[in-house]
Amino acid sequence: MAKVTRDDVARLAGTSTAVVSYVINNGPRPVAAGTRERVLAAIKELGYRPDRVAQAMASQRTDLIGLIVPDARQPFFAEMAHAVEQAAAERGKMVLVGNSDYLDEREVHYLRAFLGMRVSGLILISQGPSEHAAAEIDAWDARVVLLHRRPEAIDDVAVVLDDIGGAERLTQHLLEHGHPYVACLGGVDSTPEQGDPVTDHVNGWRRAMELAGLPTEGRLFKAPYNRYDAYRIALELLAGPDRPPALVCATDDQAIGVLRAARELRIDVPGELAVAGFDDVKEAALTDPPLTTVGSDREAMARAAVDLAIGDANGAPPDRLRQFPVTLRLRASCGCPAPR
Repeated sequence: MAKVTRDDVARLAGTSTAVVSYVINNGPRPVAAGTRERVLAAIKELGYRPDRVAQAMASQRTDLIGLIVPDARQPFFAEMAHAVEQAAAERGKMVLVGNSDYLDEREVHYLRAFLGMRVSGLILISQGPSEHAAAEIDAWDARVVLLHRRPEAIDDVAVVLDDIGGAERLTQHLLEHGHPYVACLGGVDSTPEQGDPVTDHVNGWRRAMELAGLPTEGRLFKAPYNRYDAYRIALELLAGPDRPPALVCATDDQAIGVLRAARELRIDVPGELAVAGFDDVKEAALTDPPLTTVGSDREAMARAAVDLAIGDANGAPPDRLRQFPVTLRLRASCGCPAPR
């Protein structure tokens, strides 16, 4: 059987091959609804399959978007990656995912690999300060969209949250429950770098405590971002003589580990210990008790990142920074009534 070509589709649909190309690639020029329907019907009838390799060679670009995350096993990054994939699919793109594992060399490896594959766009959830990543991006003269974190070393467009404001509001809410103070479970590295979400969560906690006239010295504890290590550290912290009355965790995954440790130590949450997290992963609503946290419109952030990565068809320069608002998700772990 002879291979079906774009000319065959154009002939059956009664249009030009250029219009068929616009329909297949969803641009760069608009196609009338009736014409689009005829082209799609012809594609279906003939069983036409576009040669993506040939298209990539001709345009020097693929229909792929590269996405680099620190660790896709963590719920927040998994949910963000899924949202990016959904947004990309709506725009006719596919997503390649690489895990940096919080290692500088792995981040650079995937940057080099994805840019070398001529992806349509690249989205980076950075693992750290990323000086080496910045040098790699400059070497390729590529625009990379930063998502969730904006390292100072990389001056590309970014889609982020109001992390400081969210943590400040969350801490204030716990203080309004009448706790004498609120402790904080931050990350292992106490980096002062702006744009690091965990550092910003700690800074938001500090600001709320200072506004309330409360000291923070000796009330900041360190733990890795995952629930397993946070659980191990929480066992020691909560069993000690200086157990805090309330604890804000930099991530929901840490907070889930804290809740498990409190259950094993028979500490009532929220009666003896109020716990709150940050990120509003789906599992947060199913913990026992349900976890109070800080949420955001992850789907809108993903759509913004994909659109910025692909680029404006009219060539308009993108905003350098898009900051999305946050919302408190009040649940039983802080002492609020459980929502129905």
